[in-house]
Amino acid sequence: MRRNLLVVILLAVVIALPFIFRQPVAIGDWRSGDPVLTVVTPHNEAIRYEFGRAFSLWHQAHYGQPVKIDWRALGGTSEIMRYLAGEYASAFRAWWLGQGRAWPDNGAELILDRRFKPDAPPPADAPSLATWAEQREVYLAFRQTDDAHQFGCRIDILFGGGVYDHQQAAGQGLLVAPWSSTHMPPDLFTDARDGTVLIPEGLAGEPWRSDLFFGTALSTFGIVYNRDRLVDLGISTPPTCWEDLTDSRYFQHLGVADPTKSGSIAKAFEMIVYQQCVRAVRQAGYDAAAVAAIEQRIQEGGEGDVPPAYAQAIETGWLAGIRLLQIIGANARYFTDGAGRIPVDVSAGNAAAGVAIDFYGRFQAEVTTPPDGTPRMEYITPRGGSSISADPISLLRGAREPELARRFIAFVLSAEGQALWNYRKGAPGGPATYALRRLPIRREFYPCASNAVLQARYEVHRTHTVDALGSPEIDPYALADGFHYYARWTGGHFNAHRYLIRAMCMDAGDELRMAWSHILAHGGPSRQPAAMALLQRLPDVPEPVAWPSVAGMVRQVPTLDLMRLWTGFFRRSYREAYAAVVVPGND
Repeated sequence: MRRNLLVVILLAVVIALPFIFRQPVAIGDWRSGDPVLTVVTPHNEAIRYEFGRAFSLWHQAHYGQPVKIDWRALGGTSEIMRYLAGEYASAFRAWWLGQGRAWPDNGAELILDRRFKPDAPPPADAPSLATWAEQREVYLAFRQTDDAHQFGCRIDILFGGGVYDHQQAAGQGLLVAPWSSTHMPPDLFTDARDGTVLIPEGLAGEPWRSDLFFGTALSTFGIVYNRDRLVDLGISTPPTCWEDLTDSRYFQHLGVADPTKSGSIAKAFEMIVYQQCVRAVRQAGYDAAAVAAIEQRIQEGGEGDVPPAYAQAIETGWLAGIRLLQIIGANARYFTDGAGRIPVDVSAGNAAAGVAIDFYGRFQAEVTTPPDGTPRMEYITPRGGSSISADPISLLRGAREPELARRFIAFVLSAEGQALWNYRKGAPGGPATYALRRLPIRREFYPCASNAVLQARYEVHRTHTVDALGSPEIDPYALADGFHYYARWTGGHFNAHRYLIRAMCMDAGDELRMAWSHILAHGGPSRQPAAMALLQRLPDVPEPVAWPSVAGMVRQVPTLDLMRLWTGFFRRSYREAYAAVVVPGND
């Protein structure tokens, strides 16, 4: 009896401990009845805390009430997008049926279809004019309704993630414009006095904002590494380019994230492929001016004028990039769901290096640097290996607090909100607890010798920032000068890369590592050309995978079917590669 009582007491203590030590949520002077804004985000806890605290104080100063932000952290951007699509489809269907209207069989897919053209004539494969008219009515009703009393996803704002995902959300009809193009808040995007652009629409080929989404911070993609672990592996020179991660000494020592779960890592992988395309085009004899002229002709509808050697160079570069990703995947110790785990593991020595987005790398370096100032982990953006991408914010359709959401968007884009990204902890106007180590998007945070007003503002900001934002290695406006992104090369392949990498490096990962280990154990790739040829084969099902075909294949073939075919192909190829390794004494 006494023993049973002791077990019950211990169980009660274990259950109570989380509640005893739970930290109260800091929401300032907020009380029940004050405004609540609901925001879904892939951002980490530090970003959520600092922007929630600062916006509440800002709103109280300007509107007399503090605000509590109800953060919804559902995982990576890809998971968030799937959640939003499901919520909108379910909510709209319930509203539509509630009006006594018939719901089409493909209603959920139809309302989110980015390719449906309601203003064009019915397509030739339309089942009937009457059915097409019903589909058009449902499609337009979803995209012309922005009222939380009708339907919505019970979330006001999508904050963070990449441009690709916000563009997808816009195409699916999930976003609405917070302001009309003629009634933008003054001094938010341009200086009202002289028209100076404060937040560009884009730079070097990368879109940064539109009427529906607005870049809030800038990101590059690169490599994090642990110097002590490199020494343990016999690597004297830290990695400086993507190719360095294919070094056989990194086998089972790289941290990599799943691109189907993390939009930022999917973008990093795209950059790896894109850089190989750039190199192949340069090697084919096309300089920057020639490339710009050809791409301009293509944009104007002149695909027929493209030199065959130019198109072949892009395809050659794409193939080289995919093969580079394959070997990085072969060296991986694991593929994690969250991109933020990679810098944490590298800083702790659980991985020697990994692929990361810049702010995760810089932030982790900041929080793990010991008192002597020697960082455990460092981050580098490979020169010419990354575009400058924006992390946007968007207003969701059917927001319950649309006016409060507009205020939050304006705050995040203002100089006050932007200071949170890179000001030192405790600096005037800076974060209170965490140095976020991110790159603001507003032009005034970076040097601009051609504009005295922007330069003067930069001189003020630079005294408070953690990073030397004027350094050519950090300044995104300077980095963009040496990198132009042509979305036609790899942007349309974004989803294709995700699924190809998953099948190639994850679902067939055991076979890949087994074959790669066997090749390394017997002389490496140069000694095993036959095995490498088998290892690097790309699927020929349901048709040969190549740069011109793979994006369309991913759109047309059901994902589960495609992944089954591709995974089976890679597993067979890797087993054949293993068997083809020439073992001295056995040949």
